Amino acid sequence: MSSIDTRPSFFPKSRSAQAEKANSGRQVEGTETNSPERATELAAKTAGDARVNIPEGVKDFSRIKKAAMSAPELDNSEKIARLKAQIAAGTYEVDYDGLADKILTSEF
Repeated sequence: MSSIDTRPSFFPKSRSAQAEKANSGRQVEGTETNSPERATELAAKTAGDARVNIPEGVKDFSRIKKAAMSAPELDNSEKIARLKAQIAAGTYEVDYDGLADKILTSEF
């Protein structure tokens, strides 16, 4: 494998990003830095623009997803095999009341 790092500096652990971080204190030739007054003015103007509001619904979804991902995986293979055998043998009977209840709860 090559020792040349071709990743862009977007990745914080890349060598190029570390080199940029080390060189960030140096001024690039031909450029000027903002005066302290201008830096303060720019910070004041952009302070409100840098805020992100995440809706509660998205936060709830994230919590639910984390809980679902951390739950143990269910093994329904035995139940599926039993139902397939019943259907193949013609002995499977539909629980119509249970099916109606499930439909009603999912609709309302």
